[in-house]
Amino acid sequence: MRLPRVGEGRIHCDDPCRRGREGSGSGLEGHRRWLPCPTDGRGADAACAGRPWSAYLKISEGCNHRCTFCTIPSFRGAHQSKPIERVVAEAKHLSFQGTREINLIAQDVTQYGFDLYKAFTLPKLLKELNGVDGIDWIRMLYFYPNLLTDEVIETMASLSKVVKYIDIPLQHTHPDVLRRMKRPWDGERYLDLFDKVRAAMPEVAIRTTFIVGFPGETEEEFEDLLEFCEAAELDRVGAFTFSREPSTPSYDMPDQVPDEVKKERYDRLMTLQQEISLEVNQSWIGKEIDVLVEDVKDSWLVGRSHRDAPEIDGFVFVEGDGKPGDFVRAKVTGAEPYDLIAKSLRTPKTGPRKMTSLRVAAPVAPR
Repeated sequence: MRLPRVGEGRIHCDDPCRRGREGSGSGLEGHRRWLPCPTDGRGADAACAGRPWSAYLKISEGCNHRCTFCTIPSFRGAHQSKPIERVVAEAKHLSFQGTREINLIAQDVTQYGFDLYKAFTLPKLLKELNGVDGIDWIRMLYFYPNLLTDEVIETMASLSKVVKYIDIPLQHTHPDVLRRMKRPWDGERYLDLFDKVRAAMPEVAIRTTFIVGFPGETEEEFEDLLEFCEAAELDRVGAFTFSREPSTPSYDMPDQVPDEVKKERYDRLMTLQQEISLEVNQSWIGKEIDVLVEDVKDSWLVGRSHRDAPEIDGFVFVEGDGKPGDFVRAKVTGAEPYDLIAKSLRTPKTGPRKMTSLRVAAPVAPR
């Protein structure tokens, strides 16, 4: 079976600052950075993801965490949430424009609302957004491990429009590396968290990212990361080799790992994870999924399921009828390491208005 080519390369973007259009800028003090919600257009803080049926919606800016490898707090400042009523208003405007999927973005979505309401308010925001007419999918990027609480998990499990997808950058799993990174927990607690998430949402897709070659990383610590991946059986894993960022604590840390060792460890990690991702994808064969159609190529519908964030993850290639912006119900018939193959089961669920596909860079389809 020969599937269409849909573009070049796979994009692994785990910084929401690089997604969509920038907001009103960091020069505005406090919460005044959120400009008044417009009555037309997509707004200053909502950006189309290259297709009118999918958009990014920024819910906060900045970060209160002090990871030793990260420069974001130095130029984004402390975490500042956008008021709930503003987020909901922007979501309604997006729906009016034909958006069917909104991707809520923040450096840490789990911290949403604490600065404004003195409580972590992500569950309340999700309940409000779940009631917006015309929106079918609500996706979140990115979670922080120790703030993915029982309340957040239960809320995600209970709301029909919130896709069962968790992108939670862990960066590493060995406790000593995480301590040097100033990151929480360890691999065992991460596994316990994922068990809890999967118990509440059996079809959840979990994605993470790791840094290999962080200063001081030993072979034993790296092996701990590989063992974690085998045990966790994650849907998606992105990885980066450590890059020294000036003005960060990690820049001057002792025991910098040689580049050739970083590359060798990166290759080992991604080779292992490709095998795991293939096994996870194969477990979907025979199951039914909803697919948001992105394009039509060589008589194939090219789309994404709840397991696939735009511009990051893979595709579902569907045999059947439909057009970009439609939702189709499909049965999975085949699997590749990054993509699924499926057959349409019923008439597409068409959006409220006509939309035209916009050509964007995308992953290469399996051959």
